[in-house]
Amino acid sequence: MQFIRIASIEDDRVAAYTNLTELQLRNRLEPERGLFIAESPKVIERALAADREPLSLLVEESWLPGMAPMFERIEHRWGPDIPVYVATSSQLKSLTGYRLHRGALSAMRRWPLPSVAQVCAGARRVAIMENIVDHTNVGALMRSAAALDVDAVLVTPSCGDPLYRRAARVSMGTVFQIPWTRIGQEHDHDWARTGIALLHGLGFTTAAMALDDDSVSLDDLVRRLRTAPDADGHVERLAMIFGTEGDGLSHHTIAHADLTVKIPMSHDVDSLNVAASSAVAFYATRLN
Repeated sequence: MQFIRIASIEDDRVAAYTNLTELQLRNRLEPERGLFIAESPKVIERALAADREPLSLLVEESWLPGMAPMFERIEHRWGPDIPVYVATSSQLKSLTGYRLHRGALSAMRRWPLPSVAQVCAGARRVAIMENIVDHTNVGALMRSAAALDVDAVLVTPSCGDPLYRRAARVSMGTVFQIPWTRIGQEHDHDWARTGIALLHGLGFTTAAMALDDDSVSLDDLVRRLRTAPDADGHVERLAMIFGTEGDGLSHHTIAHADLTVKIPMSHDVDSLNVAASSAVAFYATRLN
């Protein structure tokens, strides 16, 4: 590894960490040329375990000894030329706006996402994030999906990027463990028109998670999952759709879905945060 101490966070060599916007990092037209920033050794480790290629690292000096095994792993897999830029804690604080207790960042290469059919091959439960824009919620849903054995996650065009630094960090790196891809064409706000038809063609029953007047309860959905395959209303493959903060799912999505499903609320609580509601739904519908 090349260890390079930087005199200033304005050094052009660390521009990927300081100057590039999310859209510039994503490089939507050519994903394989895009970057993402992994923050914290745990997130970087999980990305490496998924064979994601590091382009550089930015590390607080005091963390270097503890990360030596990671550096050896990187050098063994990708060679000795990956630069490790070494900074002081004050330099990293000026970059992130807070004390970086996690000690390390890595700029890593994006990869072309697979198709929906590829991600859903063999899956029995998948989750769709519709236009969820809070990166904390995106990361939390990914983490719950991985923890509770959801087979894949699909992300609509206006949804936040699961590889955004905060989303990946909140997911604890599970964004590199659970299969995911985007569903719907770029800038397609009516993804449900074609996207839900695609899911139906793959054999999924689509469940819009919403407090609609004609919703069935989550308990009823669980019953349908666990009935015999020839029973009336049996659900064999389930796609659960979760909506954006505040507005929830679009009317188009609810209209196209097979079922609208609600988690019953008490004490006049109108709904749960999407991170909480998805975790509840994932746990209730687990198949083992």
